[in-house]
Amino acid sequence: MNFNPDTFAVSCLVHPSTYLNKILLCSKQGSMQLWNIKTNKMIYTFQGWSDPITAVEQAPAIDVVGVGLQSGKIIIHNLKFDETVMFFQQDWGPVTSIAFRTDGNPIMASASTVGHVALWDLETNQLKGTLQNAHNGAVHGMKFLSSQPLMITNGPDNALKVWIFDQTDGNGRLLRSRTGHSLPPTKIRFFGQKGGDLLSAGLDRTLRQISTVKDARSCELSQGSFTKRSKNVALKLEGLKFPPIFDFAAETARQSDWENVITCHYGSTKARTWKFQNKCLGKHCLTTFKKNEEKHGCITAVALSSCGNFAIIGDSTGQVDAFNIQSANYRGTFGSPKAHCKTLRGIALDGINQQLLTGSADCTLKFWHFMKRTLIHTMSWDAPVTQIQLHRESSLLAVSCDDFSIHVVDIETRRAVRTFTGHTNRITDLTFSPDARWLVSSSMDSSIRTWDLPGGRLLDCFLVKSPTTSLAMSPTGEYLATAHVDDLGIFLWSNMTLYGHVSLVPLPSDYQPTVVGLPPTSAEQQEENKDMELDKPIDEAIGEDSVSSAMGFKSPDQLSSELITLSLLPQSRWKNLTSLEIIKERNKPKQPPKASKAAPFFLPTETGLVPKFISTEQETDNTDVTSSKLIQFNKLQPQSHFQRILVQSSNSKNYEPLMAYLKDMGPSGIEMELRLLAPVAGGDIMLIEKFMEFLLIQITTRKDFELAEAYMSLFLKLHGSIIVSHSELLEEARKLHFLHNQTWNHIQDLINQGLCLVGYFKSALV
Repeated sequence: MNFNPDTFAVSCLVHPSTYLNKILLCSKQGSMQLWNIKTNKMIYTFQGWSDPITAVEQAPAIDVVGVGLQSGKIIIHNLKFDETVMFFQQDWGPVTSIAFRTDGNPIMASASTVGHVALWDLETNQLKGTLQNAHNGAVHGMKFLSSQPLMITNGPDNALKVWIFDQTDGNGRLLRSRTGHSLPPTKIRFFGQKGGDLLSAGLDRTLRQISTVKDARSCELSQGSFTKRSKNVALKLEGLKFPPIFDFAAETARQSDWENVITCHYGSTKARTWKFQNKCLGKHCLTTFKKNEEKHGCITAVALSSCGNFAIIGDSTGQVDAFNIQSANYRGTFGSPKAHCKTLRGIALDGINQQLLTGSADCTLKFWHFMKRTLIHTMSWDAPVTQIQLHRESSLLAVSCDDFSIHVVDIETRRAVRTFTGHTNRITDLTFSPDARWLVSSSMDSSIRTWDLPGGRLLDCFLVKSPTTSLAMSPTGEYLATAHVDDLGIFLWSNMTLYGHVSLVPLPSDYQPTVVGLPPTSAEQQEENKDMELDKPIDEAIGEDSVSSAMGFKSPDQLSSELITLSLLPQSRWKNLTSLEIIKERNKPKQPPKASKAAPFFLPTETGLVPKFISTEQETDNTDVTSSKLIQFNKLQPQSHFQRILVQSSNSKNYEPLMAYLKDMGPSGIEMELRLLAPVAGGDIMLIEKFMEFLLIQITTRKDFELAEAYMSLFLKLHGSIIVSHSELLEEARKLHFLHNQTWNHIQDLINQGLCLVGYFKSALV
């Protein structure tokens, strides 16, 4: 169906109830058309109204629909007779959505662009009630559940809300909701040691708990009873909240006793405390201590001690103060008169409350004695410090600077141990892996880089479409959480090294990262991504190009001829080869086989003068079969496929096809083939000799070592008496015995050397 947008621009549509294969199209010109989608023909045109139609919904009554106009007018229209039954007028602007109750109450709900919902009584033609500020912005969708007093709404504030109408005046109240950030997050961090919860601060002036396990646990940390205050002062709820949070710190210790979260806000001179267990705001506000009524600076950095007793705050003037978080009592100032001469960019405290580390825009990193408040050491950089991130267990501190470099400092020796460069724009966040072997960094150049700390090399690098503003790795190392510019969601990346082998080969200096798409946030994007994934090859779909295959690296079949190489087949394929007789004896049935059924009463007979019983056995007449005197050479060849492969491998001196054939066979099949090598079973001494040559080659090359040992054990068990009685086989057996002992002695020396080195490193002070 094609329409001219100048005469009929479709704005919304609905399928009228009981109208088979028909839809009602509404236009911005105010008219409506009824179409049959099966025959693709227009049935009827409704002249409508000279006002754009913004919403349409089927009423509980047949042939009746509710139509919402841009002027705020709501019309109840009968399609069968093309007549207006009644109309309403809302004063909040255009109608964005309409819904009807279907539980027997004649109530219609209409939504507006300002977030209010009006409830209309269809019997009295009057306003029944309102839901003020149902959403922060226009209500995009609204629907009553069938035969229930429940209504679901959604809006641009990234919220899905369920309202229940159980009050005496017929008005509704909020029953439950699923909400997220209405503006992009600014900082995210995992909370706790299990990695099940995230703390997320956003530009929407909220601090939220995000659950990675169950979304029902996600919630917003309360800032107090702002709802009542917003009604009293006639302001929106968002206007009374604290300014957006750009930095926070949280600890799990003593969380049941007092506040354990501290935040700093844009342009605010106060740092506020929160209690995570109660999901609410704390009772303390911390400001830097000033003498002689000096002007307070804005709080720019906060930190908590690992014991949960102390809070440290720094401001834009360079002052750093310590407080007792339980009582909010002032405990001292670092530096005289200030710790730094410029804005504080980061604060970190070690795990035993011995050293406090502060980074500033004055290009310095300072080490302080926490209890004495005295300066221990100062490190200077070529550019101002952007932020710092401490891994307490390893005593490693990551420092990012304005020159896009990252320095890793050992706080015990107080010197830089690693320096990483590669980002081309401002570094937005840093995070360590739980074992401190990796450092993950994000930048405004849209790249996320993973650095190997022991090797000092870049392990992984990829680009995202939207720059990352914050990232955090879970304490279990399972997830990497990221937040992005102009994106409301928090994205979880799975650590591939936990689920399979990943070759951690350092990337070359000229490596060009590829763009990795983020999960879609709309149904249309999700369908497009599904179609694209189906068109991709399997290797690309599972991300093989992002690991070792992208580097062109393939692990060799054997690392060294000095080492043994295992086949990695399951033990059930080779461990019980010499015990098959015991297993068969154990698996014998406990009861004897049942007797066959008795013969039938009526036996089949052939018709004739003398009746004869029909024989069930098919007899073949092999008489008159002439035998040829010519020699058939194919009868001289080995009878089984295994024996033919053995002879071919021996002639070509390539035993890989024979080993591949044995790998595909089961234990019983291998035993049967080895038994058939004996002359009494139809084999030949030559076949036994060739199989011994195969064992010699396998032990010499040391490939598939455990299989060769298992095959040799079974072979000697079956044919030991034959080998002893033949001199040529006995000579091969001596060679095999000598080579076997030599190989095992060499392996034992390597094992002893490894055990010796491990014992030395465990006991010696290096």
